[in-house]
Amino acid sequence: MKGGNVEVICGSGIGKTSLAIGKGIAALTQQKKVIMIQFLKGSQNQVGLDILEVLEPRLKVFRFEKADTYFENLSPEEKQEELINIRNGFNFARKVVTTGECDLLILDEVLGVLERNIVTVEEFEKLIGGKEDYMGLILTGKVFPKQLRSYVDAISTIEYVEVDKERQ
Repeated sequence: MKGGNVEVICGSGIGKTSLAIGKGIAALTQQKKVIMIQFLKGSQNQVGLDILEVLEPRLKVFRFEKADTYFENLSPEEKQEELINIRNGFNFARKVVTTGECDLLILDEVLGVLERNIVTVEEFEKLIGGKEDYMGLILTGKVFPKQLRSYVDAISTIEYVEVDKERQ
């Protein structure tokens, strides 16, 4: 990924986060600094990301949510608390964009934050539009809203295709 691009990785298939991490590691091979902020994943499955700690300080992973399960599985009261944490994560992303703290910012599952109206399209436009020219930005999630298409350079779609094993 050359500097300054905004790339979206979306769709119903699995592997969006893995693809984003792979692009982050590729950026590290070019001596770039990478920050990844994860949304809507809770604090579970952190063990799988522990391996990325060996790449610090050039790659840092942040999660602001405190619940140990996915957002959808929370009670209404727990969701209210996590909404504050998610907003804090988004505000941190804005700070990273404003200060230019990294060369590549990965906002993992941030499209789900937009889809659930936790963040408005206008706030999202300001985030994308406010980034430095050298900074790359990767956005992941299932659904990418068409009204943001003019802000991005590339969209990769990962689809889930069920294979009929009897026909093989």
